[in-house]
Amino acid sequence: MSTSVPAGSLRPTRVLTAPLADGLGAVTVEDRDHTRPYLLLHGGGGPATMTGFADLLAQRTHSRVLTPTHPGFAGTPHVPGVTSTRDLAAAYVGMLGELGLSDVTVIGNSFGGWLAAEIALLDSPRVSGAVIVDGIGIEVEGHPMTSIAGFTPAEVQKLSFHDPRKAPPAAGGKGLSPDIQALISYTGPTMSDPSLLQRLSTLGHFPVHVVWGESDGIVSPAYGKAYASAIPLSKFTPLPRTGHLPQVETPEELLGALLDLGVN
Repeated sequence: MSTSVPAGSLRPTRVLTAPLADGLGAVTVEDRDHTRPYLLLHGGGGPATMTGFADLLAQRTHSRVLTPTHPGFAGTPHVPGVTSTRDLAAAYVGMLGELGLSDVTVIGNSFGGWLAAEIALLDSPRVSGAVIVDGIGIEVEGHPMTSIAGFTPAEVQKLSFHDPRKAPPAAGGKGLSPDIQALISYTGPTMSDPSLLQRLSTLGHFPVHVVWGESDGIVSPAYGKAYASAIPLSKFTPLPRTGHLPQVETPEELLGALLDLGVN
């Protein structure tokens, strides 16, 4: 692993409302402002799954780290006209333009990994690289994404963590949470796009890193390797003793992997 960069003086985290392009609306963003910008995209677990890692990344790399809450998650309103993963990816690229950002590295986990892939496919000059962390969205023969329909939050956590003791307390009850309902509104019930795997092959010049927990029970490492194999310039890094949410379960190992890959 790379040697950690000593923590600097971290400015207080700001919560701002960032406009989306073309008058589509706005999105709530937490902004940890340093220098080089990172856009961290959460998955179906919601924005809280990115908070701790965003602080770690900002402190260790002296970078500016933005963690948007996808519209519809955490009680935020949906944005009219943004109804699919591709729509949301385009909206975030528009947001980077509204904020005047460039040389942005996009890091996404789970659904956020799918979003990172879609942002890469948009070939924006404002984005210089993408990291897909246990992403979803592709269809891989023989290695389907685990369906969590009807599972309790506690059952989902067992699939999501190598060591369930590291998982946050699970909410009780069955049925779809508001955040999962918001997720499905973008992904559809299959949480995949049959065209994505083929479209990824067009990323011939764009650097993409694929990082995967070896104990992921939602999307297996074989699924992750298929993700990486579809992208011409990708690198695949497995994380031992890690499940579906490395930024929560093994944040230091994830950060070390990113630094080793030159994502700093």
